[in-house]
Amino acid sequence: MNPTEPTDDANDEAPSETEETGDRRLRPEEQDPKLWKGEGWTARVIKNEDDDGWAVEMTFDGQSEPSLVGPWTMGRDKKNPKPLDSFAFATLVKTANEILARHAQQRRAQLHRDVWTRVEGGARVRVDLDVIPDEDDPHAILTVHDEAGAVASRARVPASFKLTAESARRWIEQGGGSEG
Repeated sequence: MNPTEPTDDANDEAPSETEETGDRRLRPEEQDPKLWKGEGWTARVIKNEDDDGWAVEMTFDGQSEPSLVGPWTMGRDKKNPKPLDSFAFATLVKTANEILARHAQQRRAQLHRDVWTRVEGGARVRVDLDVIPDEDDPHAILTVHDEAGAVASRARVPASFKLTAESARRWIEQGGGSEG
């Protein structure tokens, strides 16, 4: 038996250093061949609903839905799943964290836009639009930055404001950029 794989033996010692992931040790009572918990995640091997195989789902602590679901390897008997181990769990945690980071980055990109435009006098300014997706009061903040990057003005606009270089220039010229 591989010493890094979990066992049902209640007299197991503390996990070895190879089973340590992040700041929190993987405790034996939180691990079995189909369920591992640690680093804020739960990995669960489940029957794949689409075929005769197996899948693994990664659920972040406190969430009801998994953040990641993927295929899982069959064991040697070609019927049961391969047991989870510390190396597979560490890989799953890394992958799930990367997925969450990409989703957060995509969300930030959806909520932030910026354009450069020229205003009267030929000065270049950068205009940022930051959408605030509040359920009760969705809105956006337009911030005008001078060429040096200093904030020239800031104002609240509707969340539906379409930011283009032309719409930013018009907004500034109509006095929208004069509020501080």
